[in-house]
Amino acid sequence: MIPTEVRADILRRIRDAEAEHGVRVLLAVESGSRAWGFESPNSDYDARFIYVHPKDWYVSVGLEEQRDVIEYPIVDDIDINGWDLRKALRLFWKSNPAFVEWIQSPIIYTEQGNFAEDARKLLPEVYSCESGIYHYRSMAKTNYRGYLRADMVPLKKYFYVLRPLLSVRWLERYGCAAPIEFGKLLHLIEGEHTLLADIDALLAKKRAAPEMGLDRPVPSIDAFIEAELARLEIVSPERVQRTEVLPQLNGVFHRTLAQAWRED
Repeated sequence: MIPTEVRADILRRIRDAEAEHGVRVLLAVESGSRAWGFESPNSDYDARFIYVHPKDWYVSVGLEEQRDVIEYPIVDDIDINGWDLRKALRLFWKSNPAFVEWIQSPIIYTEQGNFAEDARKLLPEVYSCESGIYHYRSMAKTNYRGYLRADMVPLKKYFYVLRPLLSVRWLERYGCAAPIEFGKLLHLIEGEHTLLADIDALLAKKRAAPEMGLDRPVPSIDAFIEAELARLEIVSPERVQRTEVLPQLNGVFHRTLAQAWRED
């Protein structure tokens, strides 16, 4: 999935980030189209990581003013950046879709300590399906209205609409965070044979086309998207932030901080 030389380069850059910023990386994964399963041959590599500072960094009057992200420019098609542990856990508390996808990524570059395992175990308790539905519905609507109403449309934008719509179906059916791999969502439209065949054909085109490849609209897929968006217009989920999980999140924070720097 990830060429050996690219994986080695990403791991080298992660080690360099640790040395440059005096942090320890707890989890580094691939996000975006390569993790979702519909990358193009020239898709970027979207490496994302969670890191932790030494304890004293968090004991500061100016904590809120301190930078809690590490970002680098894209070099050789590798886009790499990360979030501090405290920022990541606060976003987890809000069911942040990026964090929730990172801890479920099928492509892991490195995983140190128990942080990622602890976060995955907490996911059913922390994650708000209502927030997820709100997010995925908005993502589908924005991408459909912004990109898929023309004579020629970006292939990748179809999947930026289909994946969130199927993720909503997952949330409605199973009541838990949706997997990020597109293929794991397709059973949610089983029985709709023409639609599935057209999605399979479109997926094959997407994987063979350049990142910005264009093609004609697909009527069956457009009809499905429009029907789902219309159905979801009457759904009014309220985004939920569960205060009762704060003790568990604090526990993950303190355990991770102690474990990461234990040998020091």
